[in-house]
Amino acid sequence: LHSTERSCLLRELHRFESIAIAQEKLEVAPPSPGQLRHVFFHNALPFVGFGFLDNAIMIAAGTQIELSIGVVLGISTMAGKYCQIRNCLFLFSRSSSLAGYVEALASRLGLSIPDLTPKQADMWQTRLSAHLGKAIGVTIGCILGMFPLLFFGDEEEKLEEKN
Repeated sequence: LHSTERSCLLRELHRFESIAIAQEKLEVAPPSPGQLRHVFFHNALPFVGFGFLDNAIMIAAGTQIELSIGVVLGISTMAGKYCQIRNCLFLFSRSSSLAGYVEALASRLGLSIPDLTPKQADMWQTRLSAHLGKAIGVTIGCILGMFPLLFFGDEEEKLEEKN
């Protein structure tokens, strides 16, 4: 850069630095209840989808392992549960990669990012709202993801008759 360009750049950097310092000194109002609701739903909706996929996959695959491999090998229910736990851990790592797809779908459906300043986003109220949204969202998703249990009644009765 030429000396005139460097001095122009330095002036602009000092101007932006003084603006940033002034903004740091300003008191920021906490997020409004509407903004906190927006943060809650912004975090909850993707986790509903994630919990649904995670639980549905784990229930379907775990039951199939118990009904097929457990019966063939003649292993006990506890050993079958151990295999099921190992499988669920594997599937959890696989379904965790689905979270990105669920979030992308939510953004395509029009779920916008809450309009907060960086200071507001870092406030305890906002973090609490985000964590509650995630926890309640994944809980609702897991409850909805239990639908495969509706289809496994006959297989479990057959398994109990064989034992």
